[in-house]
Amino acid sequence: MHAIGDGVCSICGERLFSPYAVTGAPGEPRCGLCRRVEPPFARAAAYGSYESGLRELIHLLKYGGVRPAANVLGRMLAEAIATLEPEFPADSVAVIPVPLHRTKLRQRGFNQAELIARAAMKIRPRGDHLHLCAGVLERKRDTASQIGLTSHQRRENLRGAFGVAQPELVKGREVLVVDDVYTTGATVSECARVLRRAGATKVWVATVARTLKISAQHAEIGPGNEDSRMEGRIGAQPTPMAKAVGI
Repeated sequence: MHAIGDGVCSICGERLFSPYAVTGAPGEPRCGLCRRVEPPFARAAAYGSYESGLRELIHLLKYGGVRPAANVLGRMLAEAIATLEPEFPADSVAVIPVPLHRTKLRQRGFNQAELIARAAMKIRPRGDHLHLCAGVLERKRDTASQIGLTSHQRRENLRGAFGVAQPELVKGREVLVVDDVYTTGATVSECARVLRRAGATKVWVATVARTLKISAQHAEIGPGNEDSRMEGRIGAQPTPMAKAVGI
């Protein structure tokens, strides 16, 4: 499981294939989508590509219920956050996990984004200016699978899915949205839009993994598309990843 290297979009983190990528500022190459449409977040960073061992480790937590995996993933999330940190303000930044709908939360028993965020915060120094604010965002409805949907349909599927339960914690502040996987960006973009409407001055995004173009055929396209297939399946047999990370 290796960290993503250079050659990615400076805004969304997508892999760039053209050496002639247009720059938004000196040394800041952008992908075609970010050149055409300004995302609602300032920048997104991920630790690694959503494939192979990293994908298996995330599944071990989400679908196998192996909670100690969150500690390993938390260290990776902390590294992704560190790449954004030079651009953070000196004052407090609210760290907000992407929420699950109450139905999914009841089925799974935990929100993997929150577990990973808590693990990442534990390894940061005391007196840190990043503060975990779980419960700020709420998922108001359980969205349908994003499989086979166009970009426009994905956005429509998520429209109105999120709300801000505690707007006083985001108004006038920069916030960091965290999740396990960035796939198409539809989920974190909708979260960013909702938070900005609630008064957040700027939204950053950090995830453990990101689907890159070369790995798209293996991607989990949007929220919930693997849940029906994976819930209860991992854990039926011993997985080598658990041994590999010592859990």
